[in-house]
Amino acid sequence: MAALPVPNDLRYTKDHEWARITGTTAVVGITAFATDQLGDVVFVELPKVGGTLEKGKPFGVVESTKAVSDLYAPVDGTVTKVNQALIDSPDKVNSDPYGEAWMIEVQVKDAKELEELLSADAYRELTKG
Repeated sequence: MAALPVPNDLRYTKDHEWARITGTTAVVGITAFATDQLGDVVFVELPKVGGTLEKGKPFGVVESTKAVSDLYAPVDGTVTKVNQALIDSPDKVNSDPYGEAWMIEVQVKDAKELEELLSADAYRELTKG
C-alpha cells in the first residue's frame, strides 16, 4: 500500500487533525490517514463562527459509512470561519483532505500551543504501524 500523504508544511495532533498555521491563525482539517480509517464520509458537523474551542476537546463530528468520530481541537481559540461546503459535500473530506476539505479556521488563543503540535515526521512515525 502506498504511503498516505503527510504534507510537511502542516502540524498534526495524535487524534489525526492537521493545522495549517499562519501567524496566530490555524486552518484545521483531518488527515488522509483519518479518512482512510473512516472510509466514505457521509456527514460533517462543525461549530458555528464565534464558537470557542478548547484544546483536546471535541469541536465537531465526522460520520462515515463505518463510524462516527469526534473532531478534536488542536488548540484553544475562537472559530473565525467554517467550511460550509462540507455540509453539502462531505465526500470532499475523502477526496481532498488537505485542500477543499479544510473544516474550520481558528484564531489561536495561545501561540505556545502551536509548538506542541506534531511535525510531519512525528506524525508519520505515529501512523507507521
